[in-house]
Amino acid sequence: MTFISLALGFLLGLILALGRVYGKTIISGFCSGYIEVIRGTPLLVQLFIIYFGLPQVGINLDPLTAALIGFALNSGAYQAEYLRGSIQSIESGQMVAARSLGMTKLKAIGNIILPQALRISIPAWSNELIYLIKYTSIAYIIQVRELTAEGKFIAAHTFRFLEIFAIIAIIYLVLTMIFTEVIDRIEKKISIPGIGTIKRSEHRII
Repeated sequence: MTFISLALGFLLGLILALGRVYGKTIISGFCSGYIEVIRGTPLLVQLFIIYFGLPQVGINLDPLTAALIGFALNSGAYQAEYLRGSIQSIESGQMVAARSLGMTKLKAIGNIILPQALRISIPAWSNELIYLIKYTSIAYIIQVRELTAEGKFIAAHTFRFLEIFAIIAIIYLVLTMIFTEVIDRIEKKISIPGIGTIKRSEHRII
């Protein structure tokens, strides 16, 4: 769930970020509105709308599909803001220079702006990976048999709640530590000398 949601969220976030920064007024407004709505409502409520609400209009999704869609839509809004910040941190003169050399706006974005912006956004973007690893635990509320749900079933059968959930907490902790270290190494390896980074944020509205 984490990696599929992260990948889908990245694609959505990239479209939203580009639309917000380079789109016309209507497109930029739509992207901004989507981001604000998603960031301003709880992830759990969004999952409930997708899983329990959509069947009322004839759209029935299995729990895993509903969870993936919910996580991807939610993650996309946050990733869009990470990417938007990194895109806007690139000096506007680079776009002007690229256009003066005959590049189209699309080519300038793809070849000049995005390669730098994606590197700059890694520290903030890595937050999303860590968040998703942990927040996939709430998918059990819509009947997804993920790690927390399995732990709950085992605990209910064995009555060893403390031990089971302590083990689950350790698993999440180990996973977040491993991926944090991996991302830190990637960040150092591909960092651009002389260009700052968008720092990791400590808070996220779910």
